[in-house]
Amino acid sequence: MPSAPYTARSLYEALRPRAEWNLPQEELVRRAVAGGEGVLTPEGALRVLTGEYTGRSPKDKFTVRRAPSADHVDWDSKFNHPLDPERAEALVTRFASQAAELPRLYGFQGFIGRGKSQIPVALISEYAWHSLMGRHMYVRPTPAELAVHEPEYTLLYTPSLMADPARDGTASDVVILCDLERKLGVIGGTQYGGEEKKFFFYLMNYLLPLAGSFPMHCSANVGPKGDVTVLFGLSGTGKTTLSADPERRILGDDEHGWDEDGVFNFEGGCYAKMIRLSEQGEPLIWNAVNRPYSIMENVALRDGRPDFHDTTVENTRGVYPLDVLDSIEPSGRAGHPNTVVFLTFDATGTLPPVSVLEESQALYWFLAGYTAKVAGTERGLGSKPEPTFSACFGAPFLPWHPRRYVELMREYLRRYRPLVVLMNTGSIGGAYGAGGSRPPIDATRNMLRGAQSGALREVELRRHPEYGVLVPASCPGVPAELLDPRATWKAGPDAYHASVAEVVEAFHANVNRKYAGVIDAEILDAGPRRPE
Repeated sequence: MPSAPYTARSLYEALRPRAEWNLPQEELVRRAVAGGEGVLTPEGALRVLTGEYTGRSPKDKFTVRRAPSADHVDWDSKFNHPLDPERAEALVTRFASQAAELPRLYGFQGFIGRGKSQIPVALISEYAWHSLMGRHMYVRPTPAELAVHEPEYTLLYTPSLMADPARDGTASDVVILCDLERKLGVIGGTQYGGEEKKFFFYLMNYLLPLAGSFPMHCSANVGPKGDVTVLFGLSGTGKTTLSADPERRILGDDEHGWDEDGVFNFEGGCYAKMIRLSEQGEPLIWNAVNRPYSIMENVALRDGRPDFHDTTVENTRGVYPLDVLDSIEPSGRAGHPNTVVFLTFDATGTLPPVSVLEESQALYWFLAGYTAKVAGTERGLGSKPEPTFSACFGAPFLPWHPRRYVELMREYLRRYRPLVVLMNTGSIGGAYGAGGSRPPIDATRNMLRGAQSGALREVELRRHPEYGVLVPASCPGVPAELLDPRATWKAGPDAYHASVAEVVEAFHANVNRKYAGVIDAEILDAGPRRPE
C-alpha cells in the first residue's frame, strides 16, 4: 500500500483492485442477504439494522484543518470539529491498510450534483448494502460516462474499522472524517447509512458557495407549466411527503443547489422517513419502498412484514432511486423557483398553518431554522414541546458560517423574486398532544397549492401581532377558520398569547442574541416581536 498522505486519487487507486465495482442492484441485494447484512421483506425490499447507531453521530464528525479551506470553515460551530493534518493522514493510512485486508470491498462510481456543479465520486464500502445505497442515492453514470469516470472525491466506508481516541484525537471509536483539500473521507465504527449521504452534502455545502451557487437542504418539484417549488425543512416537517405530489414532477426530496441556470438535485434517490408510513396517507412513498431492491433501514418486522408504526426506533428510513417514482424530472434540473416554502413542525400550535413572508422575514426564518420536538419522542424532554433551531435548516451540514448562506439566500431572492411562505405542519388549535392536532393533510396540500398557483399573492393578508408574518384571510380549498390560529385555540386567547410569548422568547435567545452584531440588524428586527 502507498504511504501517506493519501489523496482521493491515490486512495481510489490503492483499493480499486480489492473491490468489486458497480455491481447491479440484484447482485448487491443477494450479497447483502448472503452475508447476513439484511433480510428480504415479502415485497423484495432489503431490511437492514444498523446496530448501536440509528442516527448520525455529530460529535464524531471531523474536518481536517488545513489551508485554504481552514479560512472558510466556521470552527466556532459545534458541528465543525477540527482534526490536525498529521493525525488525519495517519488515520486514513491505517484505515486504507486495514480495508485492504477485509474479506471483501464493494465499489460504486457515480456523481453528486448536476451540470457544471456535478462532481465524479467513488464510494468504497465494506458492506454490500452501503454500496446499494450509493447506487440508489447518487447520480448513476451512463455506460459512456462510466467508461471515462475518474473520481474527484473518494469516500471509504468501513463500519468494522474503529478510531482510537487516544491516538487519533477523535471523540470515540466512531469517526466521520472529511478532508476538503485531499478530497477524501473515511467513515468507521457506525453502520448508519445517513452518514454516507450527508458526507457528500457537507462537501457540496462547502464547494458551491465558492462558486457563488446556493446549496439548500430542501425538496423540490416542478408543476405542469414548469413552475418550480422548493421546500426547506428539518427532519419530520414534511419535505418528502409534500414534494411527492402526483400532479407535479419531483426533482428530489432533500438536497439541491440553485445557480444562475435554476435549481438542480444533488442526488439520484430518496432517503425518506418511514415512521408511521401508510399506504393511504403517502401512496407514492409506500409504493417506492415496498418493492424489490429498495432498502428499509431499522424498520421493525412483525411476522416478516414491515411494521411502520413500531416506534422502537424513531428514525426509520427508506432508500430508493428516484426513477421508481411515476412522476419525476429525469434531468434533475429545473428553472428558478416560483415558490419557496419553509416548513416547520410548530408543536405549540401558535403559528398559522400558512403565512407569507417579506424579504427580511424570509431571511430571518431561514436563519432560525425553527421547528419543535414533541415531549415523549426523546429521552429528557419535559412535558412541553421543545423549540429547536438549526441554522438555515441544516446546521450540522454547514462548513461556512450561517451568514454566508443567508447572503446567498438574499442574493437569489432579490434576483428571482419567488413567493416565500412559512407553513406549519405541526399543530393547530393548541399544543400538540394537549388539545391541538396536525392540520388535515388535504388542507396542507391546498395551502401549498395556493402558494404555487399564485393565489396567495392576490388575497387579503393580515399581519400577525407577534410573529409579524402575513396571514392570508382566505385560501382556495381551505376553511377560513383554519387559517388563523387564534380562532382555533381551544384554551382561549389568554393561553394562546402566553404560549406565543414563550416561543418569542425562545427566538430571541436562540437567534437575535446569538447573531447580534454578526447578521444585519434589519434581518434580526424582522423576527417575532415581544407582545406589547
